Amino acid sequence: MTNPTLLAAIPIISFFFVLIARRKVISQKAALLPSPSRLPFIGNLHQLGSIPHRSLYKLSKQHGPLMLLHLGTVRTLVISCPKIVEEVIRNNDLVFATRPMSKLTDVLSDNKNDIAFAQYGESWRQMKKLARTHLLSSEKVKSMSFDRAEEVSLLLEKVADETSRGNGVICLTEILNSYVTNMIIRVVLGSWITEEKKTLLSELSHESSTLVYEFFFEDFFPNLKWLDVLWGSYRKLENYKKNRDALFEEIIKNHGHESKEVNGKNNTYFLDTLLDLQNDSSLGFVLTNEHIRGLTLNLIAGGIETTSATLDWCMTELVRNPEVMKKVKDELRKVAHGEDMISEELLGQLSYLKVFIKEVIRLHPPAPLLLPRESLQECQIQGYNIPKQTRLVINAWAFGRDESYWEAPEQFKPERFFDCTVDYKGKDFYFIPFGVGRRICPGMDFSMAIIEITLANILHRFDWSLPSGITIEDMDMDEGGGVIAFRKQKLELVPTTSKVN
Repeated sequence: MTNPTLLAAIPIISFFFVLIARRKVISQKAALLPSPSRLPFIGNLHQLGSIPHRSLYKLSKQHGPLMLLHLGTVRTLVISCPKIVEEVIRNNDLVFATRPMSKLTDVLSDNKNDIAFAQYGESWRQMKKLARTHLLSSEKVKSMSFDRAEEVSLLLEKVADETSRGNGVICLTEILNSYVTNMIIRVVLGSWITEEKKTLLSELSHESSTLVYEFFFEDFFPNLKWLDVLWGSYRKLENYKKNRDALFEEIIKNHGHESKEVNGKNNTYFLDTLLDLQNDSSLGFVLTNEHIRGLTLNLIAGGIETTSATLDWCMTELVRNPEVMKKVKDELRKVAHGEDMISEELLGQLSYLKVFIKEVIRLHPPAPLLLPRESLQECQIQGYNIPKQTRLVINAWAFGRDESYWEAPEQFKPERFFDCTVDYKGKDFYFIPFGVGRRICPGMDFSMAIIEITLANILHRFDWSLPSGITIEDMDMDEGGGVIAFRKQKLELVPTTSKVN
């Protein structure tokens, strides 16, 4: 006669062995996570190359769209496929909501008081909410239209003035960078900022981007962080922090005086808004000067670099594609009705300009590798076990070249966006130039407003051509190495005044 206890135990025993077998399979699968062969000690660091997003794209073609790299002692997952990112965001966005911790991110986040680099937590959530509600909402962005119009007018004057000198050739890259710097500093801090402080802020912006790309031993070999001291890397960080803190202390201190004397109770500018919120008891948390410094520097550094790079790529692609240039200018002429300037009210009618910009950022996302994330706990991706504190890098540059989603992806064809409703706001996982999920850039509308009004007016007011003796084939389309994908070669063009009628 069969023992009832044994009968009851059989399903439990079976389940136990199935569970062991499943764990064994998962463990084996984790060990087989696709990974390039590595060198002792440095792992795969030597394979990043001078332009990492391109190097990682080539590696992904050999090893797959989910790839494990060993960068020194750091396990780093690289995703080069929209489908896998969709899985991560839908299932594990919270798990990968934080940033890796290091001395570098501590300094850049102003001791975890910003949005871009701070670790995930209550403070970060409050800051993100504040930024989206009070600084970067669509209403707030629209309220800056007067400032944008004035700065665009100054840009047009600058181009005309530079063209009248010498042989008519201007370095548009430098002019656009200066213009974007003036624009963003104005709307973030106010129109009272002196030229000297604008220069210092521009230098800080560039330095922060450079530091992100700087090699710190601590990031990959924690036991060798003393080499960062020996080689002067920590000294660079300390000098950056010292200069940044001193400059912002002076700006915040003097701004209160200037706002009363010049702007009265005007809360148009971001710094005005933040200083007012410091005294708002209903805010829900204490907004410190460190928070204000971290937020404003995020807006300035992130805004200047990404917006300048995108404008430069836009003008480059227009010169390389004369038929696209003609379509954009024809649309502008039709909408302008003979006016010298395109107002923001008319931008909604510029459908071709908008799809043109989308095509540019598909091929040239300003941040080709999204800022790294780190897993807060163990999770699974594509059936693989991913341990806690694994870094995650998303290659947004690769997404724009995925043949599964884009027909003839290397071809520059703005019209492709007329046939689809895809947008860059994080819902379409194959087009994420501004990021995705909890860590998506909250300033995309702020940046795009500047890009659209700038392009509309410099293309409406001027015709653009390459200098004599330079052809399209002479244009180097490689990016310079850096966290922001600036074109390596500066753009020099010849503008001539257009007939607007």
